[in-house]
Order: sequence, then C-alpha cells, then structure tokens
Amino acid sequence: MEQQRRKTKTVSVGSVPIGSGHAVAVQSMLNAPAEEVSQNVRQAVQLAQAGCRILRVSVPKKEDVRLVGAIKQAVDVPLVADIHYDYQIALACVEAGVDKIRINPGNIGENSRVRAVAEACGKRGIPIRIGVNGGSLEPKLLEKYGRPTAEALVESALSQAALLESFAVTDIVISLKSSHVPTNVRAYQILAGRCDYPLHLGVTEAGTYRAGLVKNAMGIGSLLLSGIGDTLRVSLTGDPLREVEAGYDILRAAGHPVPGPEVISCPTCGRTCIPVEEIAGELEKRLQNSKKNLKIAVMGCVVNGIGEGKEADIGLAGGKGSAVLFKKGKKIRTVHGDYLQALLDEIETM
Repeated sequence: MEQQRRKTKTVSVGSVPIGSGHAVAVQSMLNAPAEEVSQNVRQAVQLAQAGCRILRVSVPKKEDVRLVGAIKQAVDVPLVADIHYDYQIALACVEAGVDKIRINPGNIGENSRVRAVAEACGKRGIPIRIGVNGGSLEPKLLEKYGRPTAEALVESALSQAALLESFAVTDIVISLKSSHVPTNVRAYQILAGRCDYPLHLGVTEAGTYRAGLVKNAMGIGSLLLSGIGDTLRVSLTGDPLREVEAGYDILRAAGHPVPGPEVISCPTCGRTCIPVEEIAGELEKRLQNSKKNLKIAVMGCVVNGIGEGKEADIGLAGGKGSAVLFKKGKKIRTVHGDYLQALLDEIETM
C-alpha cells in the first residue's frame, strides 16, 4: 500500500500533474551533447518508451534552444529546460514552448533576472523548479553556515521561493540536492514542514551505477517511506535509461504502485536445485514490456521456497530434477525440462 503522502499543492508540468494527489513521477535527464540534436531526440524517444514521465535537457547556449522544439516534436513527454547563469536562455526556452524551467538560485544572478523569468513563465502557466545544489550554494549562505548544510539548502530554497512569490508565481517545485545522503535527507525533511510545494527528490553526484544506486535508494527511498516526494530522478553516471529503471524499482520498494510485473527471487543456498539467478534474470528480460501487475517468485527449493514465496501471485520452486509451479503458496503442478518456459506459459494464462 502506498505510504501516507505529505499534502502539497498540485503543479502541472505539461500533461503531468505532480503533487500529493498524484503518482510520483519518474524523471530523467538527457546526456547527449547539447549541439547534437539528433542524438538528444533519439535518447528522448528511448526514455519515453521506457516510461520516463518527465524529461529534462540542459540548454547551455542560446543556439541550443532548438532542442526544445525538436524534442517536443518527437515525444509526447513534458520537457524541462535546465538553465544555469544566463536567464535569457530561460526566456528563449519559454518562447520555444518548454513545459517547465529549472533554475539554480546560486547562479542565476540578480533579482531582476529572476523576475524576467518569473513573469515570462507566469504569462504562459509554466512552472519553475527551484534547484538548490550543495555544490553551487550562494556565497552568503556558505559564509553564514560554513558549508552546505541542510539548513543552508533549505534557506536558499525558501528565499528563492519567496522571491518568485513576490512576482506572483506559485507554480513552484523545489529540489534540494547534496551528494551527502544524510544532509540530503535532512534538508528535505526540514523543507517538507515549511512549505506545501511539491518536492523533486534526488541525490546529486551520486556516482556510477553501483555506488550511485545505493545512495539514491537510501536517500530517495527513505524520504518516500516517510511520505515525502512528488517526483524523482535517480542520478547515475552513464545511460539515463538505467535511471528510469532504478526510479521505478525504488518506488516499488517503497510501497508505491508501479505498473507491470515484479520478479522476486531467493538469495540461494546449499539447498538450491535450479539456476535461480539465470531464470530470474531471463524472466525480467522477457517480461520487460508486460503490463500485467503480477508478483512472480523464483525460488531455489521446495523446502522453503513455496512458503517464502506465498505472497507471490505465481512462482517456481526447484526440486530434484524438476520444479514446482505454485500460486499464492499452493502447488499447482510439477514441471520438467524448460522451467522458465513453463512459468512463462502459466503467466500467459493469468
């Protein structure tokens, strides 16, 4: 069952509403060079097909604004323009039809520039994400706190939110990102009690797949378990497709409903009678595009397997020279030969 969510206002990013009344939206960010339009478009299509609900693209130069139109023509997924330093690029992206603007309060510049972006977004109903990053905190806050503490991140975000509010902008999403997981989590916990804006979760500079996945799972997962978070990005160095997969895995592990099958498997031991890792891995590949909301178990032995897998809708447990198919902890038949195919055939009937 989904956790009790923190109550927030709803902010619409294109066709995707985010906030406590809506499913947590998984995001990712394109990482092809900005000048390579075709590569960005190709990657956007792949991410959309993988279930990414919101896309973000970096727009470092004025000429890169062309990415907005090219991507939006290729996919029906809301697009966020990531802007640093040059507020005029944000204005150009608004004109190009982007669905959300992400600005960093540590580097966007004087208030008049923020006002220009706020007014342009306000006229078109385009939300703004305040993206506070521990690595680019305002100098005055670093001087005040000595380092990018959780309190410093929160103060930066709330100060920027108040500034946007003074320009009559309230379609705001906030993110607070640190590469230090305890700081990251604490910052979101403080902010959650001090505003009702939707929060975008993430851990910045999390690293490559192995370490990055652990940091994101701890940071994002712990917040989701406490009801905090309305949209997320699992930041990983490398292929952004893995970010989308990991995002849904973290959501599911935190108890949020995720469409499609879930494969569970035992850790294996000396009683294991079938190649659990091989079967479970191949099963995940074969069911990658399935829409069936099933929990499927692959267990190494019938001694403990059927009982331990009884919460699964269907499962396979190894035996001596055979395997047992079971549903909800009850044996339905014994199979020989191709255990994986036998399991897949049974799934097909469900």
